[in-house]
Amino acid sequence: MVSSWQHRQKTKTTELKTLKMASKFYWILTGPRLLRIYKRDNIEGHNYEPGYVESIADKILQMFHVTLGLKYLSPIVGVYLYRKGYFTAEGGASLIKFAVSLLIVYAAAFVFRGIDRLANLDYRTFIKALVEARNSPTFQTKKALVGYDFEFWAWPVDFSVKELNSDRKKAYKAQPTVTNSSRRLQAIERSSFPCRILSYIAMHTFGRSMVYPGSTSFVNYFLSSMLVTGRAQQVEERHGKRAKIETEDGNEIDTMFVNMRGHSELGNTLVITSEGNAGFYEIGCINTPLDLNYSVLGWNHPGFGGSTGVPFPDQEQKAVDAVIQYAIHKLHFEPQDIAVFAWSIGGYTASWLAKTYPDLKFVVLDATFDDIVPLAIAKMPQSWKNLVSLALRSYMDLNIADNLLEYQGPILLIRRTKDEIITTETPPNTLPLLSSNRGNNLILKLLKFRYPTIVDESTIPIMKEFLAKETVQQVQMLKDKNVVYQEISNIFAVHVQESGLHFPMNIKVDDDLLLKTRLALFLITVHMENFDATHCSPLAISLFHKPWVPGARL
Repeated sequence: MVSSWQHRQKTKTTELKTLKMASKFYWILTGPRLLRIYKRDNIEGHNYEPGYVESIADKILQMFHVTLGLKYLSPIVGVYLYRKGYFTAEGGASLIKFAVSLLIVYAAAFVFRGIDRLANLDYRTFIKALVEARNSPTFQTKKALVGYDFEFWAWPVDFSVKELNSDRKKAYKAQPTVTNSSRRLQAIERSSFPCRILSYIAMHTFGRSMVYPGSTSFVNYFLSSMLVTGRAQQVEERHGKRAKIETEDGNEIDTMFVNMRGHSELGNTLVITSEGNAGFYEIGCINTPLDLNYSVLGWNHPGFGGSTGVPFPDQEQKAVDAVIQYAIHKLHFEPQDIAVFAWSIGGYTASWLAKTYPDLKFVVLDATFDDIVPLAIAKMPQSWKNLVSLALRSYMDLNIADNLLEYQGPILLIRRTKDEIITTETPPNTLPLLSSNRGNNLILKLLKFRYPTIVDESTIPIMKEFLAKETVQQVQMLKDKNVVYQEISNIFAVHVQESGLHFPMNIKVDDDLLLKTRLALFLITVHMENFDATHCSPLAISLFHKPWVPGARL
């Protein structure tokens, strides 16, 4: 009996070892590319060095993936194949033979890469850590895995929104508002059926890639080495923690958290950053709050870097919602200790967060516009105007101003005086016109909603004149209009004491146009910082600060 029991146990042990060996061999054959071995203990951080065969095979596989990722060129490719006769019986047969040849090359690259990996001790050690972390996700197994940087698809999920019950998801959220689809309906009603079909095809191929080029396989491949270097700095120098977050719609979002609690007073505030249309947390605006010693949580849009999905508005919303839920439930920050910082088109997800989570500490938007449609129309041929408007209103209606008006907290806008991207007018051989910067439209919409008795038809013309000027000229205009900050600030302080802090704020100014003008210009200066730079220059840390609050001392 004992001998039989021992035999069964020995058989089970042998089978388990065989399964583990098979699992490791499978992962060596099909597993992720190892990119870097991070600095830890006595190990100096260094990029992984594959063997010659593995390196060549990886390049072949990467080129396949990059080529397959160019889906947005499918209409052009389809027309080309049709003209070359590949849609005929004879041409189709040639196309199939070519596809089979490519599949053979693809499979061979996998096999030869796996053989070379077997001979590499670094890769075998990494695969052992990866398999153990995926099969048994404990603190110890994950601790071993975080010592490596590798293709993010293989990283285990660290947090899933799906695991939260509905009450925990809604605990910090505002009541959902009815989406204003009137612009979309109007655009559709004014268009013909062929235009609707064309707009759908355009936005789901090259259109989406033009709005978010960072989601294309080409850009991800081109910037891959820079992203590896950026992550290495965040992990090795700032002790950043990378995590995979699963969204409600099943996407996996690549994030990086740097914890400064206990190191700095500002570290008790978490800044969630939202990058631009070709920005990544590894090399983007995340560095500004990091340099100021805030705790920071960066994330990549769907389709960017290690994140899966496509950056359409619904997926963007679910992605950033999962990020803040991770910050609340896993990193243990309360919403009132969370700020949002966005650059460029990242203002859409930041403004959506502000609308959805009304208790956020503050919002800072850098080089952000009010509405994507007039901006896109100005950048495209005028003959495309109707198609561009219909496509964007139907599938990519990024109206940042609408979202921002629903947030009651402090807001700071940063306008770049040489911004070449979010301006709509650029005369020949000169800089873009500051008066055409869409950040002007954003601040005017915001202030008109928040302070309707001050910002109206009587003051908007002089506000536009003020916004069209450079910083030095603005300073002179403030002197000419006798804008005394302390006196004007006291007007808001008195109102807050009497009526409370909420918007719209109906401050009594009667018909005193001079007073309204002073108040209006004051409001611009306390809600907007000018930055003498182009669109992509790193933001000066002196411009990132907590926004002005009515009633607070200047």
